[in-house]
Amino acid sequence: MMRRLALIAALLTGLGWTSGASAAIAGAVARQPVNWTAILMFGGFVAITLWITGRAAAKTRNVADFYTGGGITGFQNGLAMAGDYCSAASFLGITSQIFNDGYDGLIYAIGFLVGWPIVLFLVAEKLRNLGRFTFADVVSYRFLQGPVRSFAAVSTLLVVSFYLIAQMVGAGQLIQLLFGLPYLYAITIVGGLMMVYVLFGGMRATSWVQIIKAVMLLCGATFLVLGVMAHVGFSFEALFAQAVAVKTKMALAAGLSPGEAAAKARAIMGPGGFIKDPISALSFGFALMLGTAGLPHILMRFFTVPDAREARKSILWATVWIGYFYALTFVLGFGAIVMISFNPDYVDAAGALRGGNNMAVMHLAHAIGGNLFLGFISAVAFATILAVVAGLTLSAASAISHDIYASVLRKGRADPKQELRVSRITTILLGIAAIILGIVFQKQNVAFMVSLAFALAASGNFPVLVMSLLWKGCTTRGAAWGGGVGLLSAFGLTVLSPVIWVAVLGFATPIFPYTSPALFSVPLAFLAIWLISILDRSPRAAIDRAGYPAQRLRSETGIGIHGAAAH
Repeated sequence: MMRRLALIAALLTGLGWTSGASAAIAGAVARQPVNWTAILMFGGFVAITLWITGRAAAKTRNVADFYTGGGITGFQNGLAMAGDYCSAASFLGITSQIFNDGYDGLIYAIGFLVGWPIVLFLVAEKLRNLGRFTFADVVSYRFLQGPVRSFAAVSTLLVVSFYLIAQMVGAGQLIQLLFGLPYLYAITIVGGLMMVYVLFGGMRATSWVQIIKAVMLLCGATFLVLGVMAHVGFSFEALFAQAVAVKTKMALAAGLSPGEAAAKARAIMGPGGFIKDPISALSFGFALMLGTAGLPHILMRFFTVPDAREARKSILWATVWIGYFYALTFVLGFGAIVMISFNPDYVDAAGALRGGNNMAVMHLAHAIGGNLFLGFISAVAFATILAVVAGLTLSAASAISHDIYASVLRKGRADPKQELRVSRITTILLGIAAIILGIVFQKQNVAFMVSLAFALAASGNFPVLVMSLLWKGCTTRGAAWGGGVGLLSAFGLTVLSPVIWVAVLGFATPIFPYTSPALFSVPLAFLAIWLISILDRSPRAAIDRAGYPAQRLRSETGIGIHGAAAH
C-alpha cells in the first residue's frame, strides 16, 4: 500500500503542488499491484457518466444545446461550478499544506473562495444578461468584434492550455497507478474519455459529470472529517490541542529545546510560516482571488442557466459548496497532524510523509477507512480531474468555434450547423493536443502552470471584463491592447520569477523576485486599458462610448435579452 501511495505523488506533479519531476517513481508503476477497489469505483463513475453522455447526445441538436446544455437550475449549476472549481490539487494540496504549515495553509483556501463574492456582486447578473455562449460575448458587446474577440480567444486558449497540461499529467499518472498501464496508454484513456464527454454530450454531459464529481468529493471529504472528529471526541479544542502537542513532540525529536519546540508548535496556529514576504502574500492572493473571476471555463457556466436570477443562485450555491469544502480541508489538515504524524506506515524516520509532500489526505483516508476508502478517494481524485478537463476543453472549443470562426471570420453569419461542426472538430484537435502535451510535459516540473493560469486570468480577462462592464470610456483599442498588456506582463514576469528562471532554466538568481506577478500585472492591465482608451480619438472610440448606456440598461435589467444576440 505504501509503494502505491508513493506513486500517487506523481499525480501532484501535474496538479501544481510538487516541485520536481515524477520520473523516478513513474517507472515502477507497471510492477505494482493493481488497486482493484479504485478500479471498480472508477469504472462505475465512467459507466454512469457515459450513460449520461448518451442521453445528453440525443438532446444536443444545435449550437445552443452544445454550448449551454439547454438550461439547468441554479442549484444544479452551483454544484457543477463547485465540481469544475474544486480540483484534486485543492483536495490533496491544501490539506497537505495545512499538515506542514498549519493555519498558514489557509491562504490557498481563502484565496480560492474570496473570488466568488467578486463574481457574484460584479459580474454574475451582467454576464447572463449580455452573453450567449462565452465571456467574449460580454466583453465585446459594444466594441468592434474582431480585435476584442481575438484577444478573448487568445487569452482563453492560454489560460486553458496551462491549466489543461497540469490536469492531464496528473490524470495520466493516476490512471497509470490504478491500472498499472504505461503512461502513454493512461493519458490516451483520459484524453479519449474527455473527448467523448464533450464531443457527444456538450455542456449538458459536462455539467452532469461535474455535478456527480462534486457530490463524490463532498461526501468523501465529509466522511473523512467525521472520522477525524470522532477520533478527538468531536471537540475542535481537542483537535487543535492535540495537533500542537504532536508538533511539539516532533520538534523535540528533531533536537530542539523544550522552549524552542513549544514555540515552533504554537506557530501552526498562526500565519507567517509559509509565505513570509508580505509582497509575495499579496501578489499570490491577488492571483487566486481575481483569477477566479477571469477563468473562462467558470464564466462560461453562467450561460447554462435560463436567466440572471438563476445565475445569482448558481453563485450562491457554488459559494456554499466551495466554502464548505475548503472548511473541511482545514479540519483534514489538522486531523492528519494528529492521526498520521507518528505512524511509521505514513511517515519516515525524519517525520516526512511517505510518498511525497502531498499525500496527507491519502494517508488519512487509509488510516480512517482502510484500503476500501483509499480506493474511493483515489477514484474521487480521478473524477475531479476529469470533470475539470472536460470543462476546460469545452471553453477552449467555444473560443475557437464561436468567437474566432463564427464571430470574427464569418462576422456573425455562420451557419449554426457548420459552427457546431467546427466545435466538434476543435474538440477532437484539442483532445489530441492535450494528449501530446501531457506526454511532452510528463517528466517536467509543471508546478508553475496552475498558478500561471490564475495569474493570466487575473491579469488579462478580469481587467477587460470589469472595465468593459463598468466604465463608459472603455474603447475597443483599450480593451484589446490593454488586456494584451496584462497577459504579456503576467507571462513575462512569471518567466523571470524563481519558478521558471531559477527552477526550470537554471539561473542562479531570478530577475523578478516574487513567485506570483499578479500584484504588478493586474494594476498594469487596468492602467493600460484606461490610458489607451482615454488617448483613443478614433471614430470607433466614439461609437464604443455611445453604446455604453444601451449595454448598461440590458446588463442591469435584462431588457432585450430574449430573441436578441450580442452584436
